[in-house]
Amino acid sequence: MENILSIRLRRSFSKLRESWDEIQEIRLRSRQPLIVCRGGKEWFLDETGTFCRDETRAVRVLAEDIQESMAYICQYSLYAYEDEIRRGFITVRGGHRIGVAGQAAVEQGKIKSISCVSSLNIRISHQIKGCGMPFFSYLWQEENPCHTLIVSPPGGGKTTLLRDFIRLFSNGFSGYPGVSVALIDERSEVGACHMGIPQNDVGIRTDVMANCPKAAAIEMMVRAMGPRVVAFDELGGKEDLDAVNYAVHSGCRVLTTIHGSRPEDVKQRCGKFLFDRYVFLDGWQRAGHVCQILDRAGRILYKAV
Repeated sequence: MENILSIRLRRSFSKLRESWDEIQEIRLRSRQPLIVCRGGKEWFLDETGTFCRDETRAVRVLAEDIQESMAYICQYSLYAYEDEIRRGFITVRGGHRIGVAGQAAVEQGKIKSISCVSSLNIRISHQIKGCGMPFFSYLWQEENPCHTLIVSPPGGGKTTLLRDFIRLFSNGFSGYPGVSVALIDERSEVGACHMGIPQNDVGIRTDVMANCPKAAAIEMMVRAMGPRVVAFDELGGKEDLDAVNYAVHSGCRVLTTIHGSRPEDVKQRCGKFLFDRYVFLDGWQRAGHVCQILDRAGRILYKAV
């Protein structure tokens, strides 16, 4: 990961005394201290590679650091990543997602481009095998997978949990048989495909369609691959809901995620469609922490102590 940072910032990370496995985000803001999110808490990083609370010791990010990092992220071709930048993020090999902020050019109410990038949020993808095991049995009903929605605030670990649920459905676990899964990986964050091959373990019965709009990919995969479960990250607007309904009416089960923290958030975003299971993550204790699981009637099936 450090290879996408400017050479000046790499020097501090090369001296890092802690494991990269604990780092969730690296935030670069022009003329501001470098901030690392680790273990659900924010830390400054000093020039010796030590996490600290003292802002005066922190490495200061320069505008040149962001420009240089963008060049490495885009492999010296900003034009090739123009569409991703316009959507506000870039996904790099390994499934790591980099949020971009700066000066937007707007045309007819839509963002045409983002220039003068002044902030980068590097969200590091982690595969944590087994994180879904304690909750997997809740996702079955009468020997069938349940329509399941994972609800989490940003950075709460929903993609990590989704990835493990996909792996468990695909491989089978604890008496539950493996089933065919179609993974729609629009930003290549879940499977982290390189040359079409997932770099993350998403199971032996999983077929992946990467870098394709969800709505079109869902219809294509349902017709072509005949999955039992259709999985994707971040349920969006009406087009995504229409595609979900198509998959459901085709006999598939749906496994997906959405940003939110309360049942009321889900109702606003999902309209009339009811999932069988709602898995809520709180995001403040630690990434991927499941606080409760509800059924479609709102009954609590699981609640963290």
